[in-house]
Amino acid sequence: MRTGSRVCLAALFLVASAMTGTAAQRPVTSSPREVLNTYCVTCHNQKLRTADLMLDKADIEHPAENPAVWEKVLRKLRAREMPPPQRSRPDDRTYDSMAQYLETALDRAAEAKPNPGRPSAYRLNRSQYANAIRDLIALEIDSASLLPADDSGYGFDNIGDVLTVSPMLLEKYLSAAANISRLAVGDSSISATSVDYPIHPATVQTERESAELPVGSRGGIAIRHEFPLDAEYVIKVRLQRGKDATTIVGNSEQRELDIRLDGSRLKLFTVNASDDDLEVRVAAKAGPHTVAATFLKDTVKPEGILDSTGNQAFFEGVGTVSIGGPYGAKVPGDTPSRRKIFICRPSGSHDEDTCATKIITALARRAYRRPIQADEIPALLIPYKTARGHGTFEDGIRMALERILVSPNFLFRVEIDPPGIPPGTAYRIREIDLASRLSFFLWSTIPDDELFDLAERGKLKEPAILEQQVRRMLADPRANTLVSNFVNQWLYLRNMENVLPDPAAFPGFDENLRFALARETDLFFQSMLRENRSILELLGANYTFLNERLARHYGISGIHGTEFRRVTLTNEERKGLLGQGSVLTVTSYPNRTSPTLRGKWLLENLLGSPPPPPPPNVPSLKEDQDVRNLTMRQRMELHQSNAACSSCHSRMDPLGYALENFDGLGRWRDGVDSSGILPDGTKVAGPVGLRNVLLSKKDQFIQTLTERLLTYALGRGVEPSDMPAVRKIIRNAASNDYRWSSLIIGVVNSVPFQMRRAGVS
Repeated sequence: MRTGSRVCLAALFLVASAMTGTAAQRPVTSSPREVLNTYCVTCHNQKLRTADLMLDKADIEHPAENPAVWEKVLRKLRAREMPPPQRSRPDDRTYDSMAQYLETALDRAAEAKPNPGRPSAYRLNRSQYANAIRDLIALEIDSASLLPADDSGYGFDNIGDVLTVSPMLLEKYLSAAANISRLAVGDSSISATSVDYPIHPATVQTERESAELPVGSRGGIAIRHEFPLDAEYVIKVRLQRGKDATTIVGNSEQRELDIRLDGSRLKLFTVNASDDDLEVRVAAKAGPHTVAATFLKDTVKPEGILDSTGNQAFFEGVGTVSIGGPYGAKVPGDTPSRRKIFICRPSGSHDEDTCATKIITALARRAYRRPIQADEIPALLIPYKTARGHGTFEDGIRMALERILVSPNFLFRVEIDPPGIPPGTAYRIREIDLASRLSFFLWSTIPDDELFDLAERGKLKEPAILEQQVRRMLADPRANTLVSNFVNQWLYLRNMENVLPDPAAFPGFDENLRFALARETDLFFQSMLRENRSILELLGANYTFLNERLARHYGISGIHGTEFRRVTLTNEERKGLLGQGSVLTVTSYPNRTSPTLRGKWLLENLLGSPPPPPPPNVPSLKEDQDVRNLTMRQRMELHQSNAACSSCHSRMDPLGYALENFDGLGRWRDGVDSSGILPDGTKVAGPVGLRNVLLSKKDQFIQTLTERLLTYALGRGVEPSDMPAVRKIIRNAASNDYRWSSLIIGVVNSVPFQMRRAGVS
C-alpha cells in the first residue's frame, strides 16, 4: 500500500473518531483494519464464510471499490447488530467512528463519480394505466375489470423489472383500448350491457353510509357510473340475501327503497317480501352520473339479528345494483371525454384532415408524454384515414385513439440515451423525462399541462421551480396516491382487502369495520402529507380519524355516525401508527395474534433489518392438543427452544410481544404479558415501551422509510451505489425535522432520480 494512502486513511479515521467523541474521552488509536480484525474477522473470513461476508481480505482502505460489501458492514454497524451480543463488542465511540469513516469514504467517492443506475423501461401498472386514461381523456375506468393484477418486486407493483408483458396481457390491452375509445368518443353502435355493483353481504346497513346518499337514509350504495350515450337505462336493485342466497334478510315489515340519479329521486318503492319489481327505466345524458339506492331511515326499530356489541345488525339492505343499457340511443351526447378529445370541429370535408391532425397530435403528445415530431404525424394519421374511409370523422378519431392507447409509447415509460454518449456515462435525463418521473412518483399518472409546459420550455431543471412544482403537486388531491400506492404497499395495508378473520375468534367483524380500519390509516397518512408533518410523528401522533363503528371497536366514547372525524387521543397506548387496527390486523393470523409476524413486520418495514429466511425443516408453532391450553407466550417459548429458531425469534418476538395487548383486530385487552428483552438486553414493555425503543432507533427508521420512498420513486430496488444519495437526502431533511416534503424534495433532487447511466450501444 502506498504511504500516502496510509496517511490519508489514518487521518480520516482519526477525524471521524474526534467527531464522535468528547475532549474527556480517550482518543481512538485503532485503525479500521485493527477494528475489523478485533471484532469481525473471527467469523467473517474466507474459511468460515459466515453470511458470505469475508472481511479478512476485504480492502478497508478503499471502501468505494467494493460498496456492496462496505454498505452491508455499515448497515450492521449503525444498527449495532454485529458483533452478536454474546461476543466482544466495541464501545459506542468505536462503532460511530468506524461507521463515520465508511460513510465519508463512500459518499466522497459517489460525489466524485455519480452512479445513478440504469432503470428498465417501465410498463404502466394497472393503477397508473387507469389514472393516465382519466387524465388523458377524462374517463374513469375500472382497470381491475380490464387488466390482470401486476406482479410486485421490492414490495411495490411499480418495479420495472417485474412489469413484464405476456401475450395474454397484450390481448387485454387491445381489448381495453377498443372499449375505452368507444366509450370516450361515444360509439352509437354500442350494444346494451348490464353492469353489477354488489355490496358485500357482511355489510351492516343501519346508517347513512356516504355523503352522496340522501339525508335520512340508511345503508345502500352510491355509484359513479359512466353512461356511454344519450339513451335510456334500466336501474335494478336486488336486496340483500341470507346465507342460503335466496331468502331476503329481515323482510318482515314494509320499507321504503329510494332510487336516485344525481340526487334527484327516480322512484320510491315500498318493499315487501320480494324484489322482483325493484327497477326503473330512465332517460339519461351521456357522461358520468351518480346512481344511489338506499332505504329511508326507519322510524321504528326493525327486526333483525343482534351483533356481538348488542346493536341491530342484519335487516333489509341493498345487495346489488345493476345498470343496464343503453337502449334507444341516437347521439353520443356531450361528455367530459368528448370535450377533452374534440378540441376542434371540422366545418366540412376540406378541413377534416387539419382538425384530425390537431386532435391526434394533441392526444399523442399527452399520451406519449413528449413532443411529437413532424415525421411521426403521418403514421399517427394512418388509423384515422383507414377508419374515415368507410366511416365518419368520429370513427376515424376513435380508431386513432385506440391505436395510441396500445402504443408502446403510451404503455411504457421509455428514456432514450443522448446520441453519441459513451456507455456507462452518467448523465442528466431530459426535462421531459424528469416531468414523467415526477408525475408518476407523486401522482401515479401522466404530467399535467403545467408540468409538461415547464419541461418543454427548459424551466423544470431550475431548483426553485422544481421545488415549487413538488409542493404544488403535493397539495393536489392526486398526491393521495402516495398513500394508496406507496404507504399501503410499504406497510402491507393493501392486505386489509383480503383478511378473513375467523368468526369464532372475532364474531363482531363485518365489512363496515374492515372499511373503517383501512380508512383510518388512509386519512391519517393523508393528513401527515397535507400538513407536512415530521415522519417521526408516525410513531406517536396524538390524533387519528374515527367514526362511530371504529370508535366503538376501540372503546372510545362520544363518537357518533358514519362520518370520519379527527379525534385527539388521550390513551398513550393507542397513539401513533402502531395503535391502529389496520396494522395490527394485517400482522395477525385469522384466529389469533402473532408476535413473530408483528416483530418481523417491525424489523422489515420500520427498522430495515429483516431477519433471514427460516432454515429448512424448521417445525411450525404447535397447534395440537398438547399446547392448546398454553398462552401465546408459552407456545412461542416452546418453539424457541429449538436452537435453529432461537437466533431469529430472539430479535422478532420481543418486539411483537410489546403489541400483545392488542388482539388480532386491534382491540385492547388487559391481563396480557407484553414484556420482552431484546438480544442486546434492552427491555420492552407494551406499546409505549415499544415506541420508546423505536424512537431510540430513529436513525434506522428514517433510513428505512427513505429507502422505501426512493425505491417507489425510482421503480427499482435501491442498490449499494444509491446509499450515498439516501444519506444525503436524510442529512438535508434533518434541518426541517424530517418533514415529508423534505424527504420527497430530497428524493426528487437526488442523483438516481435526476440522472441515468448510459447503456451499451
